[in-house]
Amino acid sequence: MLETGRRAVVVSLLAAAAGTPGLLAGADWPNWRGPERTGASPETGLEVRWNASENVAWTLPLPSGGGATSVVSGDRIFLNVVDGDRVLLWCVDRRDGTVTWKRPVGSAEGHAHRKHNMATPSPVVGEGRVFVMTGNGALKGFTLEGEELWARDLQAEYGPFGTNWGYGSSPLLHDGTLYVPVIHGMKTDDPSYLLGVDPATGKTRFRVERPSPARRESPDAYTTPAVARRDGATEIVLTGGDVVTGHDPVTGKELWRDTGLNPDDEGNYRIIASPVTVGDIVVAPTRIKPMVVLRAFGRGDVTDTHRLWTFDRGPDVPTPTTDGTLLYVVTDKGILWCLELRTGETVYGPERLAVGTYSSSPLLADGKLYVTNEDAITSVIKAGREFELLAENALEGFTLASPVAAHGQLFLRTGTALYCIGERGGLASD
Repeated sequence: MLETGRRAVVVSLLAAAAGTPGLLAGADWPNWRGPERTGASPETGLEVRWNASENVAWTLPLPSGGGATSVVSGDRIFLNVVDGDRVLLWCVDRRDGTVTWKRPVGSAEGHAHRKHNMATPSPVVGEGRVFVMTGNGALKGFTLEGEELWARDLQAEYGPFGTNWGYGSSPLLHDGTLYVPVIHGMKTDDPSYLLGVDPATGKTRFRVERPSPARRESPDAYTTPAVARRDGATEIVLTGGDVVTGHDPVTGKELWRDTGLNPDDEGNYRIIASPVTVGDIVVAPTRIKPMVVLRAFGRGDVTDTHRLWTFDRGPDVPTPTTDGTLLYVVTDKGILWCLELRTGETVYGPERLAVGTYSSSPLLADGKLYVTNEDAITSVIKAGREFELLAENALEGFTLASPVAAHGQLFLRTGTALYCIGERGGLASD
């Protein structure tokens, strides 16, 4: 049985999903970090054990690997794929794994390496549309049936991206605005910025510059924005360039910043793990230390006024997940920590998972934590205050994408295939 804190969070997740147009309660995974953007899902009945031939509903071969995580809307799965010299948006039928349609998004040429290609950003779906970004700045909106609505080329409009390892942020869709961050500086003198886009037309609503004191590689960020909430108000939260900032959701104006993500002014503090929010609490990872936890809705410099706690054994690449009470942190080396979200008190850890490198972010669902490493081994851990390893499940293919839960199933993207784990769940039309 779920403990009291987790039960309350599941109820709130279901309520939030039910209040979102087009989102079936407890079913969809509309963006990289799920229905509440915390890496948590209210799904139940998920598989604990599988391999390539056991508990796999279907397998879809892919032409290439990539870091883009799949998103799920009803019976549709959307994923960003490099296919030859192009980046394509694929729409896959969740029921049987067949490809319903493919649409070109942009060129696959650009700064590619083992952990990055031009299909690294994950799509986002909402308001009856799907939006997709590439690593070289192509941004497009489509209907769910594949009709292209609009197209942008952000590098042509605002200058080349200047991140050292290639652009990797995913768009954020919130309350009728599509937010696209470009936080860079290693290979450009152009300013970083936050772009607000009308999802219906693709037109710019605002573009605000985001200054940073960072130097060398530290101005670069590969993070996706988060949304902080308090008393019906919201703020857009960005991390990167040695700082975490809160922005007005309508104008993009910076409202506050914490300047402590790189206290020693190191030149290699690029940030990969994204911020996570629960209400007005912001978890802001940096390059391992310090992971900063603070409250949003300040004004000006909040470094000395809004801090709750810090943690010096945080993640570099995987973004943490939380149920609103406990915070689960996985390091690149597969070390798991469970912390109290509001105090930082250690519940357990360090606990070592399967040997390997970890780049995907953990999934919290069905009272379990799913953590996948680059060798496609997924550790399943019982959620809660005591560490208990339930299973280790092996697939094949170099894996960067994060596991997804939707409609009673798990979806795992490796370097060679998209796997659907578990029997077919309820349909959005049911």
